[in-house]
Order: sequence, then structure tokens, then C-alpha cells
Amino acid sequence: MAAAKEILLRRPVAATIRLTVPAGGARPATPVGPALGQYRLNLMAFCKDFNARTQKYKPDTPMAVTITAFKDNSFEFTVKSPSVSWYVKKAAGVDKGSTRPGHLTVTTLSVRHVYEIAKVKQTDPFCQYMPLESICKSIIGTANSMGIKIVQDLE
Repeated sequence: MAAAKEILLRRPVAATIRLTVPAGGARPATPVGPALGQYRLNLMAFCKDFNARTQKYKPDTPMAVTITAFKDNSFEFTVKSPSVSWYVKKAAGVDKGSTRPGHLTVTTLSVRHVYEIAKVKQTDPFCQYMPLESICKSIIGTANSMGIKIVQDLE
């Protein structure tokens, strides 16, 4: 009986919109305005809610947002933490990775940095049930593909 009630309460989805918006910097201009405007969603309500949810992050931190737009012009959204590559670049202090990863090493990063990034990523809704070790392995793979070497301790 609960399943039938759940089907009746389900709202029809108009679209799923994925954006990258700076933390605390959602404004009804591009990229938010055109993406939400074509589905007739309330831009100011999204901007206020998003800015309130991301105020704990530093300004201009790129946040991935998935917005579910419903046919009755309402919406829901989930905010993910910044990408692993952004965290790795910030921790390493570089603007971009190597042009030839595997051949050229841009810089090094310690295992402690990887562990701290993994702890932050574990708060993500999609990573919360993953073990910390597998998140660390994924971060090490991302760093290697960017030409950043992982070492035990920085000298």
C-alpha cells in the first residue's frame, strides 16, 4: 500500500539540470539564469537557497549542483562538494596539471593531503557509504593523471 501512495505523490519531472556555480555566488545571470529560466523556475528562490547552503565554503569555490525541475514550476537541488581535481590543484598550489602526465611531474603531494581531501569528499551524498581507503585510491589516481606525484612525506 505504501508503494501505491508513493507513486501517487510523485511529481512529474520536467528536466534535470547540472550546473557548476561558485559558492555563495549564485546570481540570476549566466549560467543560472538561462538554465533555470527556460523551465520557468524561480531564479531568486534558487539563488537565495544556494547561497545559504554554500556559505560555509570559501567564495568562488566551484560547486556542482543538480537541479530537478518539476512540471509545476517547482524544483529541488542537491549541492556536491568541489571536484577532486580542484582540491588536488589547490593542495598542490598549481593552476593546471601536467601537459604530459606520466612523463612530466608538476609537483608532489603528501599522503596526508590525500587523506584530508578524502575526508571532505566523504561528506558528499554519493560518497558517504564508500570506505575512506577507496576514496583515497581514487584521489591518488586523479593526481597521477594530472602529473602530480604522491609521496609519503614532503621533504
